[in-house]
Amino acid sequence: MVLGLGCGLIAGLYFAFSTFIITALGRIDRTSGIAAMNAINAAILRSLFMPLFLGTILASLVLSVIALLRWGEPGAAAMLSGGGIYFVGMFLVTMIFNVPLNNTLAAVPPASAEGAQAWARYLKHWTLWNHVRTIASTAACALFVAAFASEAV
Repeated sequence: MVLGLGCGLIAGLYFAFSTFIITALGRIDRTSGIAAMNAINAAILRSLFMPLFLGTILASLVLSVIALLRWGEPGAAAMLSGGGIYFVGMFLVTMIFNVPLNNTLAAVPPASAEGAQAWARYLKHWTLWNHVRTIASTAACALFVAAFASEAV
């Protein structure tokens, strides 16, 4: 049940970015938007988000293995599905798409033409992949809660 809660917290954070934070940053001047996003990206790495992020990944993988070992028992399919969706849709998407976009944004001078291109690309592509992370985290949360509920019956 704790994993479901963790996935829900992650989903909520991603939802906030997808629905209003990135939109707001895109409405202010580019240099301020880039500076704000870079500050957020630096701060998040030193926050309680990181243990939650890493802990939910590890727990989802462990529960996926447990689900395979307990295949056929109530909740096993939901547990395995939740773990797979979370790992691929949240973790891999983050590592393959969102983090490289963050790194690119951090490397460009915000007031330059390169900064303008990077910011436009960032607003479009980072947000798209963040939508994927939001949906995957939400789905995983629901599946983990369903798995827990089916075991409790």
